[in-house]
Amino acid sequence: MRWSELYSRRDLLTGLVIYGSGDAIAALLTDQFSVQRALGMALIGALLYGLEIPHYFRWVARVAAPHPRGRAILIRTGLAMLYFNPLWVARHLALIALLQGRVDSIGLSLLLTATQSFLSAIPITVSANLLIQNVVPLHYRFLGSALFSCFMAIYYPLVARFFTPLTN
Repeated sequence: MRWSELYSRRDLLTGLVIYGSGDAIAALLTDQFSVQRALGMALIGALLYGLEIPHYFRWVARVAAPHPRGRAILIRTGLAMLYFNPLWVARHLALIALLQGRVDSIGLSLLLTATQSFLSAIPITVSANLLIQNVVPLHYRFLGSALFSCFMAIYYPLVARFFTPLTN
């Protein structure tokens, strides 16, 4: 299989720029920014997410295609939610921990954090995935999903900062 059959230039750039910048902004907000993390997340966005997410979204579109419109909407949304599950979130957090040299933080607690994050965001993520999978044309779904992930990466530290009690 050739490189051009796996990746499109657009998907590589989308993953590189959007995942990289979203994580960099989130890292700045949480005082965890490092050049190593920024470059690493940009490369992960390009090479890992830029490969797997567009391919998965094309598969979802093929699976949903033969079904009536209402059922296809539920299938596309449900499969997107199934993909971006607590294990996906935990993997993402583990990759960040690796880039920061915090291997000792990778454990069951990371999965619990990922599960809590996933469950607390369900109202937002169901709505976003419903729109991304059923309104955004297939050609732009990875872009839409990456922008949403970027928003969520920034949203979590902002919410934590606003809702953490101030100490004197």
